[in-house]
Order: sequence, then C-alpha cells, then structure tokens
Amino acid sequence: MEWVILVLLGALAAIFGSIVGLGGGIIIVPALLYIAPSLIGSPIDHATAVGISLSVLVITALSSTISYSKKKLVDFRSALLFFMTSGPAAILGAAITGYLQAGMFQLVFGVFILLMAGLLIARDYMKPFTKEWPIKRELIDASGERHTYSYGTLPALAIGVGVGLISGLFGIGGGSLFVPLMVLLFRFPPHVATATSMFVIFLSSLLGSGMHIALGEINWLLVSALIPGAWIGGKLGARIALRMSGKGLLWLLRATLVLLAAQLIIEGIREL
Repeated sequence: MEWVILVLLGALAAIFGSIVGLGGGIIIVPALLYIAPSLIGSPIDHATAVGISLSVLVITALSSTISYSKKKLVDFRSALLFFMTSGPAAILGAAITGYLQAGMFQLVFGVFILLMAGLLIARDYMKPFTKEWPIKRELIDASGERHTYSYGTLPALAIGVGVGLISGLFGIGGGSLFVPLMVLLFRFPPHVATATSMFVIFLSSLLGSGMHIALGEINWLLVSALIPGAWIGGKLGARIALRMSGKGLLWLLRATLVLLAAQLIIEGIREL
C-alpha cells in the first residue's frame, strides 16, 4: 500500500506540474519531507528529498516534452538558449542544497513557494510587455496555428540562471518562475511557454540530479516508486493542458501551494 501511495503521489505531482510547467517537484519535495517518512518508517533529509525530486523530474519532464512535441509546441531552439545558463546554475544549486540547515531550507523554500503562488495569481491580472525584442520567433503547431513572439539574449540567459539555480536548490524544476516570465516578458503563448519550459526542465534536471547523485543525496527505492506515476502523470498533464484553460485546476494548485508554504515556513521556524 505504501508503494501504491508513492506511485499515486508521483502521478498527482506530475499532472499538476505538466499543466502549468512546474515539473511537479514543488509538490514532491514537501511530500517527501512530511508524508514519505510515515510510509517508509524513517525521515528523509532535505538534500535527499531534492535529489529524489530532481531524478523523478527528469522522467516527468521527458514524458511531458514527448507529448508536447507531438503537437509541435516545443520551441527547441529557444529552449537551448535558456539551457546555456540554466544547466550550469542547476549544478551550482544542487551543490549548495546540502550546506543549508534543515530549518533554513524549509523556511526559504516555504517563502519561495508562497511567492510563486502569488505570481500564479498575479499573472492573470498582468498584461504582457509590448516591447519588441531583437530575436523574433515563429512557431507553427501541429494544428497549423502560427505563434509569434520575441526575446532578448541577455534577459533570456539571466532568466536561465534563476531557473537553474532554483531547480538544483529546491528540486522543483523552476517552471513556476520560468513560465510566467516567458508569457509576460516575452509574450510566449501559454501552451508554447509550458511545453518549452518542460524541455528546459528536462535538461536542467539531468545535470542537477547528476550532482545530487554524485554527492550521495539520493534514495533509489523512492525514485523507483515515484517514477511510474511521474511518467503517466506527465503525459496526462500534457493532454489535460491542451484540452482546457486549466483555470479551475490552477486555483486548486494555488491553494495547495499556499498550504504547503505555510507548513514549510512553520516547520522551518520551529527548527531554527
């Protein structure tokens, strides 16, 4: 039964993550810290939770990317530009995680999740920038719809640093920051932003999880339990995202993030 719960947890996190480009780690890490210990009978330190999350995130992001690419919604060229800085930053973030005290990690992570919940709410009321960036992109999806948007090299590389650092440090993929910025700053269509974000998350998670594995911050039994659900959830989330606006599910996600943030902040303050 414990393993069934973990498989379902992986699926649920992946579904949520794939719909909005989060990657699912933002739910997996708190679940590993607060739910998994009662299932496996032993506590999980925060660095190991992050390492597990990033390892599972590789599968979630790959599954979603495959589904999105079939619809021709992934802008691979732009994704590689973002990855130029997000990849090295993910390695750096992964190396830093173990140096943080458990209480400080939970407090900082909780504050970050709270900020991301606020950003997910605010983006519904914010209008994209009207600035025309020097790099113009055009993407035609599988249905024949033409999408146009633009971005600047330096801002894109700077965003990549932030996304990668957050990914390696917290094990959450960074899509919670990446997608809103792509939509608001560069006017990426939401589905293209989500799809492209998942590919960048896949690449960054490979490097970030590699660093956690090298540092011994991993539990392969938990990874193997979470991966089947993550693969299925990644595909389901991508399909759901293409069929609905996701507003109702987004509000559920926002409420969930606020509750998770409150739990992390409270626990972090207690341990400091």
